[in-house]
Amino acid sequence: MASVTGIREKVHLPIYDSVFVEPEKQLREVEGGSTLKFFVNVQGKNKLETNLQSASLLPHYNTFEARAMRVVISDLPPAFPDGEDESAPLTKGEAAEGFDVTDEDGNAIDSTGQIENADGSTFDPDKVVTADLELDLKRLVELLKEARESEDKESTIDFDDDAVTLFAEDNEYEPVDDFLNASPVIILSVADLEDLIDSLEKKAPPLEQIRPNDGAGNLIGKFVYNTVTTLFVGEKIMIEMPTYFFPGGAGPYSLGSQVISHGEPSPLATFRFADPIFIDRQQNFRVEIDIPDSDTHKEIQKIYGPFFVWVVLDGYMTRDVQ
Repeated sequence: MASVTGIREKVHLPIYDSVFVEPEKQLREVEGGSTLKFFVNVQGKNKLETNLQSASLLPHYNTFEARAMRVVISDLPPAFPDGEDESAPLTKGEAAEGFDVTDEDGNAIDSTGQIENADGSTFDPDKVVTADLELDLKRLVELLKEARESEDKESTIDFDDDAVTLFAEDNEYEPVDDFLNASPVIILSVADLEDLIDSLEKKAPPLEQIRPNDGAGNLIGKFVYNTVTTLFVGEKIMIEMPTYFFPGGAGPYSLGSQVISHGEPSPLATFRFADPIFIDRQQNFRVEIDIPDSDTHKEIQKIYGPFFVWVVLDGYMTRDVQ
C-alpha cells in the first residue's frame, strides 16, 4: 500500500526483542559470551521473539520516541535432555561410581547373595556388590524430585536398570540366583543425586533450576541483581544501570512466598525515562545486558530452556500514513 505524501501518524507501538533458549538447551548454546545483545540478531525469529524486521534499525523511515524500557524474564519450568539425545549429558567420574547394592532396608549384599545383618548370614564385606551409574539429566532431576517428596528423602533404582553396571571384587558382576532373591536395589539420597548432577559440570543446571523456591535463590533474582543493562543509540550510551532498575511491569505475579516476579504486572510499574529518547530514521540502536562477574556468568550460562529474556522499548512510533 502506498504512503500518503507529507502526512505522518504517531502511534503507541512498543518495539521488543528477546534472547530465547529452547527446551533442553542451555543459554551457553545461544550466547557464548558474557553479553546478551538485543535488537541486533533478529533474523529467523518469530513474532513472540521480536517485532523488528531489520537488525538495529526501525522499519522504513520511521522514528521512535522511547518513553520507558523494560526487561521481562520468563519463569517457565525447565526441560532437561534425556538419554534419547546423543548429546545429553550423562553422569561420570567418582560421583557416579561405587554405590552399594542393598536390599530394600539398606543392607549391603555380597556376590554370593548374602545380606549384611541378616540372621545366619555369612556376609563377606570384601565381596560386596557395588554399582556404577550412567544417568541422563532428565532422569536425575526426576529421581531428585521423587527423593525430596519421600518421607525418607531417598529414591531407588533397580539393579537391572540399563543405567546400572554391577561390580564385585573390582570386576563386572553377573548376578547369581541368591543375589536376585535378595531384591537388590540402589538407594540414592538427595545428597547423592545432587552430587551426580554436579558431576555433569558445565552441563549441570544452576541450583535455581534444581532447587526451585526453597531458599537456594530465584532465577529471576539472580539474573536482575547480577547484570547491567545498557541502551545504545548511535553508539552513544543513553542509560546504563543494573538490570533491577528496569522492572518488567508484566507477567504473572503472586504474593505467595514461592513465586518471585520482576516487578508488579502493571505498565506503570516500570522505569520511565525522565525525557524521551529519540531514535531517528536509519539510526542504529541496541540494548546489551552484561554479566560482569565471571563466576556468575558461568552459572547463568548453565540455565536450561525454555527461557526468555525480552527487552521492550515502550513509546511512540512516527510513520507514514498508508
